[in-house]
Amino acid sequence: MRPEICLAPLKGITDAIFRTTYAEFFNGIDWAVTPFLTTVRGTRVKPSYLKQVLPEDNRLMPVVPQIMSKTAANFTPLAQALFDLGYETVNWNLGCPYPMVAKKGRGSGLLSNPQAVQAFLDQALPAMSGRLSVKMRLGRYRAEEIESLLPMMDHYPIESITIHPRTGVQMYAGRPDLGAFEKCLTLTRHRVIYNGDIACKSDVERLQARFPRITTWMIGRGVMTDPFLPAIIKGESLGGDVCVQQFFVFHQALFSRYQAALSGPSHLLNRMKGLWTFFCGGFKDGQNLRKRIHKTQKVAHYCEVVDHFFNGQPVWEGNLS
Repeated sequence: MRPEICLAPLKGITDAIFRTTYAEFFNGIDWAVTPFLTTVRGTRVKPSYLKQVLPEDNRLMPVVPQIMSKTAANFTPLAQALFDLGYETVNWNLGCPYPMVAKKGRGSGLLSNPQAVQAFLDQALPAMSGRLSVKMRLGRYRAEEIESLLPMMDHYPIESITIHPRTGVQMYAGRPDLGAFEKCLTLTRHRVIYNGDIACKSDVERLQARFPRITTWMIGRGVMTDPFLPAIIKGESLGGDVCVQQFFVFHQALFSRYQAALSGPSHLLNRMKGLWTFFCGGFKDGQNLRKRIHKTQKVAHYCEVVDHFFNGQPVWEGNLS
């Protein structure tokens, strides 16, 4: 069975423009979870708030919208607005590790409070007309926190649980705790999706051998660094020169679309600089390119730096097989 691959949500990165453009130029992603939408007060959700998840702008890559909320009362109106757009499933963010989120009791900040998680599920699920999936970490402070959450979640009709085997306070430091992830699989009847530190095909093969129950792999930073990775995981073989040319055309399309969509040159430059913190990892001398891009202050200078790099016969150092 070929692995199923989901694009992980990266706030400010994997938006609708990125997802659509990626799907035009690369293969291998089966579906994506969107960067989280935060809830709004009241029961009315303005159409403009749903811009990134409008079905007509997400036709090339199926998506599951993600919501960040600590209360069912705020979650359910936004979830219902998404169901009204035609979505069958929404995802609840229980994994965001950033302190400004977690300290407010949202994202991974809820994982140390199983009573709050249970109350949320008790109130939200009966009020929803569609399905709920969950993306979570091992805990906020300790990996053991998930051990009380998963058995409790077995009592609810959750579509799937994506687990990133780090704690919230770890952020992205250290290695994923595969031992803790293995224990998680014994604690839940639900479908589990693995997320965390997949950078090459052999990573998936190694994890699949250890966790044969897992059929879906969520990849974020690995795809951003090497957009060919999902296709390679599924068996495609590529040449370095082809990768460079295809990436260049992808970049030009992405740049053009952001230039048309974003308000002003500073927003455009900031977006492209953010993307190159990942993109640089696919190229030989990519870090030096990232530094040169980071120093640019004008769009014209950015274009000169990028054009000079691609005219200089760059070498692709990402995965090729």
